[in-house]
Amino acid sequence: MAFEDYETKEAVVLVYTGEGKGKTSASMGLMTRALGNRWNVAYIQFIKYWGVGEHAFIRDIMPLFKDQLYFYKGGKGFYAAGDLSATAVTPEQHKQAAEDTYAEALQAATSGEYDLVICDEINNAVHDGLLTENQLQALLEGHSPKTSICVTGRDFPDSLLPLTDIATNMTKIKHHFDDKFLANKGIDY
Repeated sequence: MAFEDYETKEAVVLVYTGEGKGKTSASMGLMTRALGNRWNVAYIQFIKYWGVGEHAFIRDIMPLFKDQLYFYKGGKGFYAAGDLSATAVTPEQHKQAAEDTYAEALQAATSGEYDLVICDEINNAVHDGLLTENQLQALLEGHSPKTSICVTGRDFPDSLLPLTDIATNMTKIKHHFDDKFLANKGIDY
């Protein structure tokens, strides 16, 4: 088949999921490509609350892109139902943060203002019960027809795969964490 036999889509739904490293990194690369093409981008981050490299990078480039880039950091940290020993954040606070962040994502996705909306770690919020699968489905189905959506995080629901155009599973082959080494700044966060 020749390229002239192919069509283009105005907007696509992308998923970066799996147990391997690289989901957020892939979404940052996607953001970079979109900004380079002069797209308006909303980067909505669920879960991550502590200072990570992407927060500093986005903060530093925002003045260059002015109204072209919107960033919302809405997480309260990793959430494991029943294991809150490492945090003073209650399950209700985690859920409220996820709901507030979802409202930002849905508004950005349906507004028609953005060419690309990235929802980093939303899959984790759904898997952990902070959001529902129905909410994720509503985001994937209800976005503006001119807005591409990218969702990241482990455990993307298989039942929603028919709503996607590109789905990538990051498969871990080896990670030093399994050998009892902590995450490396600049590599893992």
